[in-house]
Parts: sequence; structure tokens; C-alpha cells
Amino acid sequence: MRKFFIGFLMILLLSACSQEENDEMLLTQNVEIPSTIFTSEKQNRVIDEEEIKVSIKTYLDSYEELSNASEPFQELLYEEEELSVEELEKLDEITELTKENDENFSNYILNNTLPKGYQEESERISRYITAVNEMLYEIDEMVDSLTNDASKGVLPKVNVTSVIGKFSVVNGKEQEEIEKFLDKKNINTKAFEQ
Repeated sequence: MRKFFIGFLMILLLSACSQEENDEMLLTQNVEIPSTIFTSEKQNRVIDEEEIKVSIKTYLDSYEELSNASEPFQELLYEEEELSVEELEKLDEITELTKENDENFSNYILNNTLPKGYQEESERISRYITAVNEMLYEIDEMVDSLTNDASKGVLPKVNVTSVIGKFSVVNGKEQEEIEKFLDKKNINTKAFEQ
């Protein structure tokens, strides 16, 4: 009877572990990589208010979709789970699209003339979102470095200065200013649960 009970427990444990792995795989397999990011080839043009509103919305919506798509992978990394080759490729693609989205929007607002009242706020939005994304990249790199050093028996070195420096840009006050601007200009976006 005892052997039967131990055998039954082992089967339950194995099936629970298997179920957890299946749940994790489903979590990342169902991730759809957004097909749209902000793009514009415009240089030295005068942008009208309607166009800049659409541009801001596209940029912020793309940021939110990419952020949501990367979350399952980030969760696995924070739980120190190994990602499969397919998962790593998806995460790399999401990261590249995120960087492109930030660069494209930044170039667009800096190389064109925006309507009155939009230049400063568009730059604030760009700085904020880019800093959020950079902070996530740096934290991921720190976690990887800590994990690698610890697994080698080396006392991990942590450089948090760069991440802490971004708190001057990424904070509740800045986000609140961005949200006020979006509300004032009637720009409805997926970001910030607008």
C-alpha cells in the first residue's frame, strides 16, 4: 500500500510539473508579435495637428502592444526559466521592434515642425517611453549578469546607477503630465489605460 501511495504521489508531482511547463509554453506560444509600429519617412516638413495626434496614438499604442507581448517572456526570465530558441527569437523580435518604434518616433518629432503646443509634449512622451524601455533592457541584463555570476560562484557586481538615473524621467509625475496632455488633446490610446 505504501509503494502504491508513493507511486501515486510521484505521478501527481510529475503531471503537475508537466502541466506547469505546458502552461508556460502556451503563455509564450500564444504571443502575437504586433505587426504595426510607428514609422515615418518625413523630414523637414510641417506636420498638422491631425497628423501629430495620429502619430502619437500610433506610437503609444505600438508601445503598449509590444510591452504586453514581451510580458510572458519577461515573467519567465524573472523566474529564472530558460527560454527556448523559438521564445528567444520572439523576444528578440519584440525588442527590436520596440527600439525601432522609439527611434522612428524620436526622429519624426525632432526632424519636423510640429503644431504649437506639441513639440515639448511629444518630446516628453518620447523621452518617457524610451526611458521605460531602456530601464527594462538594463534590468534584464542585470538579472542575466547576476544569474550568470552566481551560477559561476562569483560574487555578483551590481551597477544600478544607470537604472536609478532614469527615475528622473520615469516617474508618476511625468506620466501624469503625459496623461493630462493626452486628455487635453483628446488623444485616446491603449497606453496608460487611456
